[in-house]
Amino acid sequence: MFKDKILLITGGTGSFGNAVMKRFLNTEIKEIRIFSRDEKKQDDMRKLYKSDKLKFYIGDVRDTSSIKNAMYNVDYVFHAAALKQVPSCEFFPLEAVKTNVIGTDNVLTAAIDAGVKKVICLSTDKAAYPINAMGISKAMMEKVFVAKAKTVSNTVICGTRYGNVMASRGSVIPLFVDQIRKKADLTVTNPYMTRFLMSLDEAVELVIFAFKNGQAGDIMVQKSPASTVGDLAEAVKELFDSQSKIKIIGTRHGEKLYETLLTKEEKVVAIDLGDYYRVPADKRDLNYDKYFVEGSELLSGDDEYNSHNTKRLNIEEIKEKLLKLDYIKEELGK
Repeated sequence: MFKDKILLITGGTGSFGNAVMKRFLNTEIKEIRIFSRDEKKQDDMRKLYKSDKLKFYIGDVRDTSSIKNAMYNVDYVFHAAALKQVPSCEFFPLEAVKTNVIGTDNVLTAAIDAGVKKVICLSTDKAAYPINAMGISKAMMEKVFVAKAKTVSNTVICGTRYGNVMASRGSVIPLFVDQIRKKADLTVTNPYMTRFLMSLDEAVELVIFAFKNGQAGDIMVQKSPASTVGDLAEAVKELFDSQSKIKIIGTRHGEKLYETLLTKEEKVVAIDLGDYYRVPADKRDLNYDKYFVEGSELLSGDDEYNSHNTKRLNIEEIKEKLLKLDYIKEELGK
């Protein structure tokens, strides 16, 4: 599928974009374009990988002309550029809108104009029943790409929705490790909070699956286990043989007790694909009259798919999952 093709990754210097790039770098792909605002991280990547396949484009998804410059002859786009820190989006919600909503529309418009074959947009569990600005902006992003997907035939647009990616930049695991290194307390907001746990490799496999199987307007979800934040902190402590105490600091701005990957309304229509769920787009148009007679009562089910009702990992299982992460291996090696 990707042989001799060109892939553009927006937000390609972030944890997720970087992981997708590494997954494709040693395949028969022709070229990978890294699009981001951060010239320092781009320069670091250039020096680290020293690959002729990698091409770097400075730009911002908020600026349509900079995206268009990077989109020529591109076959596939993976759109990962986003503002994703919950507290910062709470304080600057309009910035989240500019990047996550308008920026996504800019990327999709440029991709359609350039004749791109397929675009995968990256979303998050925080977009389901959103209560914070980051989640609301990502929910709107999903609405934008689903609506856009209905209007074009030559470019297939779909998305992936995923839970917490373990050890990604700005996430809690590197924070715990850093606190252990400093012999400080491990700060936990609420030990009973649950979060999905997904490695970067698993998250990348979801992207590959979406590229291969996603249809216009689909939201693809990977089934993932979860743990409480308290158990996660305890597991990290035990791995590093730390005597640090766990300090409960209270819930931060915009945080939930648990995260949802499929709402009740989505779970009803979701297609179970084994390790994945596919949420197809609602293909109806605005002529509602013709649906009144044929309407279904199954608009909402009794259960959603969330981090409280998925498989719950115990401390030993969390440690086992953590030990598979390159980041943890490297830190333990120090």
